[in-house]
Amino acid sequence: MSEQKRSPLVALPALLLVVVSLWEVCATRRDAGAVPGDDAWVRAAKIVRAAYRPGDLIMFAPGWEDPVGRMHLGDLIPIEAAARDDVAPYARIWELSTRGAHAPEVAGLTLAEEREDDVTVRRYEHAPAVIVADAREHVPAGATLQLAEVGFAPHRCLQATPVPKKPVVLTFPQLPLGSELVGYVGLADVFTRRDIRAPGHLRVAINGKEVASATPGVDDGWVRFAAPTTPGPADVVVTLEADAWQRNLCFSLTARR
Repeated sequence: MSEQKRSPLVALPALLLVVVSLWEVCATRRDAGAVPGDDAWVRAAKIVRAAYRPGDLIMFAPGWEDPVGRMHLGDLIPIEAAARDDVAPYARIWELSTRGAHAPEVAGLTLAEEREDDVTVRRYEHAPAVIVADAREHVPAGATLQLAEVGFAPHRCLQATPVPKKPVVLTFPQLPLGSELVGYVGLADVFTRRDIRAPGHLRVAINGKEVASATPGVDDGWVRFAAPTTPGPADVVVTLEADAWQRNLCFSLTARR
């Protein structure tokens, strides 16, 4: 008995697999070729160093270029800048970018200079926010000052670990205020975020009146909150709460003018 003739459609899955494999090989080679070499980073760093002023902020985009950028300009990035809350206090901001990327923090800023290359250098300028007071300079009982990992990034923050049904209440008596109180909060420690998925809670009160709150979750990173304020000294109270154990809540709080 003769063997039954197979349909050409039987070979389609194997053919599709070969096509996909070839595409992945080509894509990988193309992506590797698009990565800027060391010479490109040297040229970009030279541009920044030639015009850098003390107090300038340097950042990299996309974020995964950060280790490479620090190899070339790390001596100009102090811990305070690397662990910053945001770009508001900086008058001049340098962005070193690959593949046309932009750091989210430069959105809305005025572009003062741009040098296009494999590593593009952009300089932004704006009127910086004036910091009237920083809660991290007044560490209250019940909290510690930490350089912590929050959202896979370093942040200098006040940390406390409330347990369920036992809030941590932190008081900053007669804290000088400006026109706005700006804070950030997040859950520190990637390992406890992985194992425990419950959020944390933060509330801020000025002279007994709640003015801001935030509920940072495990995937939220560094969460911003803010409230308008009347200039002058006031009692500021921060309350931290948790629905589960091991919620390492880290926050910053600055009074700005």
